[in-house]
Amino acid sequence: MRNLLLPAAILLALSLSACSGNDNAPADGADATAAADAGQDAGADAAANGEAGELVVYTSRNEQLVKPLFDRYTEETGVEITYMTDKAPPLMERLKAEGSRTPADVFITVDAGNLWQAANMDLLQPIESEVLEANIPENLQDPENRWFGLSVRARTIIHNPERAPASELSTYEDLADPKWKGRLCLRTSGAVYNQSLVATMMATLGEEETERVVKGWVENLAAPPMGNDNAVIEAIASGRCDVGITNTYYLGRALKQDPELPVTVFWPNQAEGGRGVHVNVSGAGVVKHSDQPEAAQAFIEWLSGGEAQELFAGENLEYPANPEIPMADLISEWGEYRQDLINVSQAGAMQAEAVKLMDRAGYN
Repeated sequence: MRNLLLPAAILLALSLSACSGNDNAPADGADATAAADAGQDAGADAAANGEAGELVVYTSRNEQLVKPLFDRYTEETGVEITYMTDKAPPLMERLKAEGSRTPADVFITVDAGNLWQAANMDLLQPIESEVLEANIPENLQDPENRWFGLSVRARTIIHNPERAPASELSTYEDLADPKWKGRLCLRTSGAVYNQSLVATMMATLGEEETERVVKGWVENLAAPPMGNDNAVIEAIASGRCDVGITNTYYLGRALKQDPELPVTVFWPNQAEGGRGVHVNVSGAGVVKHSDQPEAAQAFIEWLSGGEAQELFAGENLEYPANPEIPMADLISEWGEYRQDLINVSQAGAMQAEAVKLMDRAGYN
């Protein structure tokens, strides 16, 4: 196991030092169990057949999260994982510049928008995998099978239950109501997670209605948009605002450090006919020019199975993409919720339009 440092004469503008990433129809019964077992066995089979002694992974996920997964895979299969970490855009530009000369076999990143962009740039190849089809719900995978979600992050409403009781909350759209004026905190529009949320809203509500909602959010802000989700959580805890929107795992981490934090989740858009909670994914695909695609696919299949999914859930307090895998105890206390089942690839397909809409709405 080692972090990859490669020559980069073809891409001098990119930093080659490792750094932290962006942080950051299911089968039933026996069929799902068999698929999960197959995912665990796939990597071992690939190693036994001599398909790979080493895989190269480019990833925008934080090293402290993915390294335990890589180490465990090596322990189980003997396949060494060499990896490079950076933010998604530089890694995608690197893959594009390297072309057929790339050493990379697997690309792992956060946000469906980034995964869509990688596929749209023709950096990934289609995967035909019964294991992945069984383990990963259809809405969490690329329609052309070029990438599959591996963990789920719900981007939901969070609130101080004393200052903003659940009885006052209902939908994302309702946060545009004047009753929330001076009570709302949001992360900046530059955050890819907010761009994906607005993009999927556009796909469901239409451009005009979504713009009306986003303008309402801006009018209701208690403070200028904040640099990260942690700042939104801290602002609600300190009383600067009463309600906000963040990814659930940020709140999970905060509550792990301080269980008395006066902030909890609310699942919006759950009424009959409502679209459900916006979800996003981290995911992976086989690099188009990998010289060992079968071994790369076997690794992704392993990541979709039981042990790897439990590590995703336990280490980062995300929801497993594989619905057969239990979530971490801390987040299970928030109860079940109904997801927005729009294919998450829409977050990428409409992201550019979402950015323009947020600019027009004055959302910085």
